[in-house]
Amino acid sequence: MPANTTASSGTTGSAGGKTGRKKGRRARLIVIVLVLALVAGIGYGAFWSVSTVRASYPQTTGTIKLDGLDGDVEVKRDSYGIPQLYADSDADLFRAQGFVHAQDRFWEMDVRRHMTAGRLSEMFGSGQVDTDAFLRTLGWRKVAQEEYDKVLSEETKKNLQAYADGVNAYLKGRDGKDISVEYAALGLTNDYKPGEWTPVDSVAWLKAMAWDLRGNMQDEIDRSLMYSRLDKKQIADLYPSYPYGDHKPIVEEGAISPVTGKYDPDATPSSSGLGSDTPQGATEGLNTQLASLSDTLDTIPSLLGPNGNGIGSNSWVVSGKYTTTGKPLLANDPHLAPMLPSLWYQMGLHCRETSAKCQYDTAGYTFSGMPGVIIGHNADIAWGFTNLGADVTDLFLEKVSDDGYLYDGKVEPFTTRTETIKVAGGKSRTITIRETNNGPLVSDRSSEMEKVGQKAPVTGTAPDRAAGYAVALRWTALDPGHSMDAVFELNRAKDFPSFRKAAEHFEVPSQNLIYADAKGSIGYQAPGKIPVRKSGDGTMPSPGWSSKYGWEKDPVPFDELPYELDPKRGYIVTANQAVIDEKKYAHLLTKDWGYGARSQRINDLIESKIKGGGKISTEDMQKMQMDNTSAIATLLVPELTKINISDKSVREAQKLLEGWRYTQEPDSAAAAYFNAVWRNILKLAFGNKLPKELRVEGECLNVRRADGSGPIDERHKLVRECGQRAPESAQPDGGDRWYQVVSNLLDDKNNDWWKTPRSGRDEATETRDELFARAMKDARWELTAKLGKDINSWSWGRLHQLNLENQTLGKEGPGLLKQLLNRGPWNLGGGEAAVNATGWNAAGGYEVVWVPSMRMVVNVGDWDKSRWINLTGASGHAFAAHYTDQTDKWAKGELLDWSFGTNAVAESTTDVLTLKP
Repeated sequence: MPANTTASSGTTGSAGGKTGRKKGRRARLIVIVLVLALVAGIGYGAFWSVSTVRASYPQTTGTIKLDGLDGDVEVKRDSYGIPQLYADSDADLFRAQGFVHAQDRFWEMDVRRHMTAGRLSEMFGSGQVDTDAFLRTLGWRKVAQEEYDKVLSEETKKNLQAYADGVNAYLKGRDGKDISVEYAALGLTNDYKPGEWTPVDSVAWLKAMAWDLRGNMQDEIDRSLMYSRLDKKQIADLYPSYPYGDHKPIVEEGAISPVTGKYDPDATPSSSGLGSDTPQGATEGLNTQLASLSDTLDTIPSLLGPNGNGIGSNSWVVSGKYTTTGKPLLANDPHLAPMLPSLWYQMGLHCRETSAKCQYDTAGYTFSGMPGVIIGHNADIAWGFTNLGADVTDLFLEKVSDDGYLYDGKVEPFTTRTETIKVAGGKSRTITIRETNNGPLVSDRSSEMEKVGQKAPVTGTAPDRAAGYAVALRWTALDPGHSMDAVFELNRAKDFPSFRKAAEHFEVPSQNLIYADAKGSIGYQAPGKIPVRKSGDGTMPSPGWSSKYGWEKDPVPFDELPYELDPKRGYIVTANQAVIDEKKYAHLLTKDWGYGARSQRINDLIESKIKGGGKISTEDMQKMQMDNTSAIATLLVPELTKINISDKSVREAQKLLEGWRYTQEPDSAAAAYFNAVWRNILKLAFGNKLPKELRVEGECLNVRRADGSGPIDERHKLVRECGQRAPESAQPDGGDRWYQVVSNLLDDKNNDWWKTPRSGRDEATETRDELFARAMKDARWELTAKLGKDINSWSWGRLHQLNLENQTLGKEGPGLLKQLLNRGPWNLGGGEAAVNATGWNAAGGYEVVWVPSMRMVVNVGDWDKSRWINLTGASGHAFAAHYTDQTDKWAKGELLDWSFGTNAVAESTTDVLTLKP
């Protein structure tokens, strides 16, 4: 046993009961299977014993001595291994949180901190060098260090240090194999040993959050790439305006007051609106270079999920006026990449008595590696997050030379730094990072990016392109901020003013924050550090060589960001739709909102209940979270069923749509067929017309040469062209932007988008209905190949499967190790842009690529009647009982009881561990 722990001889907190014995038996069987597999070998000839596998299992009962504590801390775990911590000081509470996180999730924590620091090569070797180089160029760790040294409050730094001390107390005296079985596997090829945890490791994780929730950067790249094949009007067709008339924004009233200069929920909006001019000085024709950047982005670990229009989260809150409880009900389910273990870790942090010395009584979803609760409630308020989607990144074209970069006619010197990347089993690499006044040169990390602008049709005001332009990234998260302060302030907030004060510090990532309190109020705040642009709307790269572009010194003032408290309608819905009508608001937040399919469905469900005279219950909120209605099906199916189909096999499939109620249940054949038709409509009408940089890698088409190159007699001949984009991020992804694209074109049956060339035995299409008929035919034979000829055997769940992969060795390790670490598949219902948003990329296939990563329904004021669920389980240990013990319930839409009060926690406790000084 490690030197820092001593096990008591007591039996406090033993699991007891049939449930505990059954789980223990199952865990032993898994261990035996693992050992047999490892004895058989993974290709390394290693022998792993039972003790190797079980060495990392955490102690959850008895006592452990923990250096640095001032008093005892109790860790009470329920039958799902979810811990509730009880302490007498803030320092003890966060020290214990660090210890418990490390018990269950240290491998995950260690990989994350190496990723945020650009040090993955130290663990996994030379294959991660390019990723490390890009992340070093962004400088996440550097900015996190600056935040800790210069910006964060002393109280926050004390909490971070206490947390780090708890993590390190767990690590003390333990070898890698005693921490997690993945270290034992890594040890077969690498002598890596985990180092101590630092407070900056925790702060840096917020940069990873901000990266994956950064807004419209991918849209900015994709729009630019489209210029190689599409004209300005066609691109506008594919990026339509937000449908304010059909899909309500979050905030429906209010404006910046002309008297106070602050946002006032009761003020009357002006109708002046905002301009939408896009700078065109040097923004067209960056295809090769931006494609290279896009490829680089695809290689960076996507910790939270693919970045695009289809992705987001749901949260809504209903006033007690319309609930069965008489108090607010608040729901939240963030949509992120499926991962194993889940991104979230459920936990309660309780002071036995709240005071100036011990200020916290909160519970909810935490991030392993960070102190505090990210989403949840305390004894007074509840809060939830969805991604606001503010445009907080801009790409700038830079005219560079060996001496520096051009700015207002002068050559300015680069800001440079040199960094060394250590490589496990290999030679270290040294890179030089260059920055302009617009940020780091991300193009330095790719040889293709050196060609930026070589063929760009720029205006006469642009400098000579010569060897090309470089590309710099401006991003709010690269400036030190207070987001870590905001986490603790949210956890302590007592009312709406203190909630808004915390939100003011939540600068990146920019999130929609919803609110409810035990006194009955509901509210919303749009926080975030959102830039004010000197020119343009952020939809295309801007000229970096002119001071006419760029950002103003100060972001949008917090007092001018939208918020509301107790709106008359009695509820607030945030699901990544527009925050406020841009024609009624003085600041540009973004041009690339989600298009509101999910949010409007939630609005409709709430309104139908209220207008029907009913009250909304906790069960109603839970059912809404699982609503799987397809908004695009409600639009297209009436048209699809009108088309005359002569082929008997295709007609047989078409009949599935007749009488279908547009719900996407796992066993629905109609949902399977419709989604296949939708995928083929998108491919025929749009996908095959996009440049190769946006299409799925490996999928090839015969296209006409578009660049004017080659001999004169060959310029219009067909050439073989293959896609280059990873399947989960290719276009058209089928998200609700594409819903809006098709909706806008639906009545124009002869629009050019419906025209397709002859292909094989298929005739060319000239009209919408001809294309729809061809899509129905293609879908029929696609599903025949995938699911069989008999349509009675079809089901949406067989196509739409969730596989959970260990985020490192489960993706890149030997095949047998992947089988041992990964879980699945689960056949799921739901779908793209449904409220139950089990997302899939229509260009890439039907596999689930993002999910509701957790679900919660908070019964405000009567906290013990709240419910929650996680995607996987509390444990990161692949063969422990709590590795995926919540997943089956999550897939069915079930929720667990969520104990909060002292008595309720005591009743649900199965294991008690006491941490002693």
